[in-house]
Amino acid sequence: MYIIELALKFSPLPLSVERKEVADANALYNKVRQCMERGQPRLLELTCEKVEDKKMTVLVEEILAVQIYEKTAATGGAKRPGFSFEA
Repeated sequence: MYIIELALKFSPLPLSVERKEVADANALYNKVRQCMERGQPRLLELTCEKVEDKKMTVLVEEILAVQIYEKTAATGGAKRPGFSFEA
């Protein structure tokens, strides 16, 4: 499973959806990134492959960041997202 996570303005908690295949996750990541660059469309609806009834719609202008990472069972759920300063 791959997690696509959005950070929103004035929101301490990120929003996330999951994709089963890396190609699908990368496609969604690129779609969100392009929407951020263009500011269009105004609203972006996302769905989750793991929780089938999960849907969310966000204002594109409120997205600060998008990241993608792989969820793994070996590490108890997910790799640590973001950047690490460990040597």
